[in-house]
Order: sequence, then C-alpha cells, then structure tokens
Amino acid sequence: MNHKPYTYLTVSLTGQEVGHLGISFHTADVRVSAFVVKGERPCLNISSSQASVSIGTTGAGPVTGQDLSLARTLHAAAVRYLADCERLHNAA
Repeated sequence: MNHKPYTYLTVSLTGQEVGHLGISFHTADVRVSAFVVKGERPCLNISSSQASVSIGTTGAGPVTGQDLSLARTLHAAAVRYLADCERLHNAA
C-alpha cells in the first residue's frame, strides 16, 4: 500500500466564542524545534511546508507550574511515540 504524505487542516466555527482548529501532520516533511524567546519564554515549534504549530508559555509570560506540567506531558507523549514507531518499524 502506498501512503502519500499530507498535512490535514480543519477549522470548526459553531457560532460560539471559541472555535476549534485541528492540524494533522502525515508527512516526513515535519520539523520540530525548541528555542527560548528573549531569554525567558521557551517555545516548541512543529511545522511542515504546509502548516505550523507553536506552543509557548501561558499568556506568553513567565514559566508557570501548568507550563511545566504540559512540558512533562509532551515529553512523555514523544517518548511513547518514539517507542511505538521503533516497535512497529522493527516488526515490519
């Protein structure tokens, strides 16, 4: 089966104040970078040639306990993603 790479974007606006934006990267073109803005705000960027997502601190302010919790959750999810990719790749 030949799976072609793509990036999928959805926008849902229901008339409420907050809409929903979904981005799914299904391409090897994905890049991930982390950097610190002005020496005080960490930022994580995930992008392809079609879309990008940036994650930064709450309110673009100083690092909070919630920011630390999110960073730990992101780390755990990335470790799980790596393990799943390695397991499935080796099984193929």
